[in-house]
Amino acid sequence: MSVRRPVVAGAFYPAQPDRLRQQIEQCFSHQRGPGRLPGETLAKRTIHSVVCPHAGYVYSGPAAAHCYLALAEQEKPETVIVIGPNHTGWGTPVSIVGEGSWETPLGRVPLDTALAKEIFEQSEIIDYDNTAFLREHSVEVRAPFLQYIYGDFKMVPICMGYQDLETSMEVGKAIHGATDDKNALVIASTDLTHQERQESANRKDRLVIDAILEMDEEKLQRVVREHRITTCGYGPVSAALVASKLAGAGRAELLSYYTSGDIIGDYSAVVGYAALKITR
Repeated sequence: MSVRRPVVAGAFYPAQPDRLRQQIEQCFSHQRGPGRLPGETLAKRTIHSVVCPHAGYVYSGPAAAHCYLALAEQEKPETVIVIGPNHTGWGTPVSIVGEGSWETPLGRVPLDTALAKEIFEQSEIIDYDNTAFLREHSVEVRAPFLQYIYGDFKMVPICMGYQDLETSMEVGKAIHGATDDKNALVIASTDLTHQERQESANRKDRLVIDAILEMDEEKLQRVVREHRITTCGYGPVSAALVASKLAGAGRAELLSYYTSGDIIGDYSAVVGYAALKITR
């Protein structure tokens, strides 16, 4: 059975299990985080998808922790579909893997072979391809947090090189078609504006966040294009919105927003991070 080894452990997050758990807990307790660790109450799951940042945990982890706290306090899904953008340019236009497992310092996450096959069969553009994931961090950084809150679960990684509206809608429809009768969660992995001054990033990020809150994937694509916003995962977010609406979700909520400048105090060239949940 193939095992995908971590490639950003020791860079985006600690490579030692104890230190990794400690940093994850620090993200929850951070002043920019939710301020507490997940509790024990398990409510019926109303969250269909979340939008979650994927930079190094020092920067984006507290924002991401808002998503994971909300997820941890609802019923656990059987499978988590993680859609990330393709930063490397390797692989096919939209790539999926469904064989073997993904390893992190916290252990191995099995891939959901059957669900990956169903998603693949629902779409003409999604291809089986490991190459896109070889050096890609946007999906990998999701796994340790998910292991922390869920323990055992299965995962389906999807990597989008093409992020246009037509592709995003096809991916979202394929996910819905494959998961309509299954206990699955969708995570769209994205950071927002990259390397602009704080004032510019705040303004552009608000446009992206508002489009997500309106659950309008066409508006999201339009504002990214018209305002030249460097949101790296607008396609994954668009796909998640399509899948969520088809599944009956009707509300998006902003859980957290800040920039890297708010973490390190340098506002000259920041990256924006937002956490949102989309609920039925």
